[in-house]
Amino acid sequence: MAAKTKFEIKLGAATREAFGRVLVELGHENKDIVVCDADLSKSTMTVYFAKEFPERFVSLGIAEANMTAVGAGLALAGKIPFVSSFSAFAMNKGFEQLRVCAAYPFVNLKVVGTHSGISIGEDGPSQMSIEEIGLACSLPGFVVIAPADEVATRALVRAAAAHVGPVFIRTGRPKAPTVYSADQKFEIGKAIEVAAGRDVTIIANGLLVAQALLAADVLDGEGISARVVDMHTAKPIDRETIARAAAETRAIVVAEEHLVDGGLGVRVAQVVAETRPCPMEFVGIQNTYAESGQPDELMEKYGLVARDVAAAARRVVARKG
Repeated sequence: MAAKTKFEIKLGAATREAFGRVLVELGHENKDIVVCDADLSKSTMTVYFAKEFPERFVSLGIAEANMTAVGAGLALAGKIPFVSSFSAFAMNKGFEQLRVCAAYPFVNLKVVGTHSGISIGEDGPSQMSIEEIGLACSLPGFVVIAPADEVATRALVRAAAAHVGPVFIRTGRPKAPTVYSADQKFEIGKAIEVAAGRDVTIIANGLLVAQALLAADVLDGEGISARVVDMHTAKPIDRETIARAAAETRAIVVAEEHLVDGGLGVRVAQVVAETRPCPMEFVGIQNTYAESGQPDELMEKYGLVARDVAAAARRVVARKG
């Protein structure tokens, strides 16, 4: 169990950058690793792999659906393909192929979406993926991962490469606050308690893990002890950790950079309802698309910062009586 210490924001690499770097390492370790991209390699960071292994890199142009189908075919041929584009394009434009070519035949395809959420900022709502966790989780057999920082991304991309079956990994554009030390261990489907607490549990993923830790510090100063759990794997979800949190703290907040309809919160709530019902609050994007703007300003405007997480925790603690 993690000890509660004051959290300070220290920016590390963007999770998309960490993905690109570890992909090259994997390429050196395993000749069956191949990569497909949709004319965005300089943004998705698969450009590093393309430069190191040009014979194992395929650019499909601006055609995510075709890219997904080609990746699935490579998987059926015995390769370990990583296909990558912005999350909004990889998931929305390629969904039929993800369903028919990857999920239904259960092929060993790894899909990495970059520029996820509203933190991409100025690119605007057409490129802000706020639905993809829900869509990915709806695909039978898929593992769905949203790492919090550079360390988590490197470890979970490695875990995805070793896993047999389809995987979706959500990564982001901006530099991510460092949550973990380099020696932290990760396992698909196993959440990590990053701060201990007894009064409320904050379950988060992606950039909201750091915001949850900041909120926990604020709450601690008010006499509210908040447990923080990084639910980096949305599917398969860690039912044991959720059930234990519900039983021990009797109040849960879920925080995510995603629509509250269909995201991590819905999956946590299902487990809570089935195991140990308790009051819950949900911090996320509320039934709207965002707008273009500076990432920090957007996160604040749409209620995705520590202030909002702490407010939700106060409400849920008051409700449990």
